[in-house]
Amino acid sequence: MVGSGVITGAADDDPSAIGTYASAGAKYGLAFLWVAPVLLPMMYAVVYLSSKLGQVYGKGLFDAIRDRFPRWVLYPMLVGGVVGNVIEAAADLGGVAAALNLHVPLPIPVIVALAGMVVFAFQWFGSYALLRKVFRWLALALLAYVIAAVMTKPDLREVLRATLTPRIQLDAQFLSLVVACIGTSLSAYIYTWQSNQEVEEEIAVGRRHWWQRRGASRTELRRTRRDVLIGMLFSNLILYFIILSTGATLHAAGRTEIESAAHAAEALRPLAGDLAGLLFIAGVVGVGFLAVPIMTTGAAYDLVQSFGRQGSLHDKPRDAGLFYGTIAGVTVVAVGLNTLGFNPMKMLVWSGIVQGFSVPPLLVLMLIMTNDRRMMGDKVNGPGTNLLAGGTAIVTFAATLFLVGTWVL
Repeated sequence: MVGSGVITGAADDDPSAIGTYASAGAKYGLAFLWVAPVLLPMMYAVVYLSSKLGQVYGKGLFDAIRDRFPRWVLYPMLVGGVVGNVIEAAADLGGVAAALNLHVPLPIPVIVALAGMVVFAFQWFGSYALLRKVFRWLALALLAYVIAAVMTKPDLREVLRATLTPRIQLDAQFLSLVVACIGTSLSAYIYTWQSNQEVEEEIAVGRRHWWQRRGASRTELRRTRRDVLIGMLFSNLILYFIILSTGATLHAAGRTEIESAAHAAEALRPLAGDLAGLLFIAGVVGVGFLAVPIMTTGAAYDLVQSFGRQGSLHDKPRDAGLFYGTIAGVTVVAVGLNTLGFNPMKMLVWSGIVQGFSVPPLLVLMLIMTNDRRMMGDKVNGPGTNLLAGGTAIVTFAATLFLVGTWVL
């Protein structure tokens, strides 16, 4: 019964996001909890626009951009999307390897390579139906963070106060973590995946041609809104409990700097018990194996659609060489980046900041397309959706602008 929105929501809480939220909780404690409810409507707005575009227009995100905008708009978006996915996939593989290394006595580069091979094998040999089933079960791994947070036994009154009362600091470190949280919560790969997942679902019921997929009933859109809302509530809940678990333990104990996912898990063990540390590791590994294939597949969707080529997880590798070749290439590059000696947790946070800078322009393009009657017919956005999505674009742009200002000043 778990809908596609929960898969997207779980992928949104990838190891990059976990690293960012853990860093924020360790550095600023419960004072960062207010970020979760503020981000929820923004997360819903952008994922719903992406889902609606795929469902009503019948094409994936970059296919739609190619149809609607000139090439000088398309290609910079393509470069940003693919580069962002590669960095994020590399960071996530490093995060998974660092967590597994606590219990698997192998060098981290070897674990990264093995994890990359497992992920690619599922994409190459597995069907879309198999991937969907696996993704739904892996999404449940994130519930480990709810249990871990409860085991820290936080002060409930302080938790409530921190959730409802924003505490903002106008310094570069605080703002960089805010932008990183925005970037990881509204990551560009989520837009690509959600729109293409709608197309893949249509293909799964036999609508292989574009003209068969165009259009959606109001009942279908209501179901989509419900599915997206449930998925984003799930994602936001996990975001909240990661900050809570690290804020109530690591920050309270004065351990404000997190060097790796393994460091975060090890630091939790003496403070919240061995089980809490193991649960933290389980969440990183489980969602990592969900998120990495979504990122590598997302890069393939972006590339083939930008050049007018076909590519789907329903296709066999021999029938979609560029699509599966891109998945293979992105996986190899992501594995290779982990041999350059970057700190995994720092790379996770910086990948979130990079994603934060790419959010506003892509969101504006989606707003333009979902308000274009030539593409959406009578299913263009209503005033409420436009207000929420437009506000999200303004907030994300302002956050990155403030961050640049702190760097300059």
